[in-house]
Amino acid sequence: MDLVREIPPDAWDTLGLGDWDVRALVGHASRSLSTVSSYLKTTAKSEDVTTAAEYYVRVSASALGIDPAAVAERGRQAGRALGDDPAGAVDALMTQALRDLQTVDDPLIEVIGGLGIRLYTYLPTRVFELAVHGLDIARAVDIPLVLPPEVLTEAAELATQVAVATGHGEAVLLALTGRAGLPPSFSVV
Repeated sequence: MDLVREIPPDAWDTLGLGDWDVRALVGHASRSLSTVSSYLKTTAKSEDVTTAAEYYVRVSASALGIDPAAVAERGRQAGRALGDDPAGAVDALMTQALRDLQTVDDPLIEVIGGLGIRLYTYLPTRVFELAVHGLDIARAVDIPLVLPPEVLTEAAELATQVAVATGHGEAVLLALTGRAGLPPSFSVV
């Protein structure tokens, strides 16, 4: 993630997103890498989640009864865990995740909530998280970021699928075609 290398030294403690400073936001985003490695060490008993969109429906904080403050704190902890060289730490997480992915096929892994999901169903959720939070980080520190078209396509398609799965498909379609706006703070995740 070259973006993390571009973050100015004086920006790490500035506002990132919501309750997170930039360090916590980067920490939260880095969990998209570390969870790949940690979940590959698990084996689920059943395939409970069969699509990436269903992952967002079933593994949301509200669906699992997780306190949003706990999610925020995990982001802060992950940010602190990046240490004095956040870019180096993120590079190491990326290297480890890619190395771990080379050793497996498409195992049935266990994710948060104890739910089983195929690796290749889970990976698009990581692309989505890195794309969205990459844009969040870039906006927070005022650095231009141009995501590759295939990443934008995959993330936008997944966001639309989640909108449909959560009953917001019509609202999103109308907004995307200029026929209506979305409510303030609208989110599909």
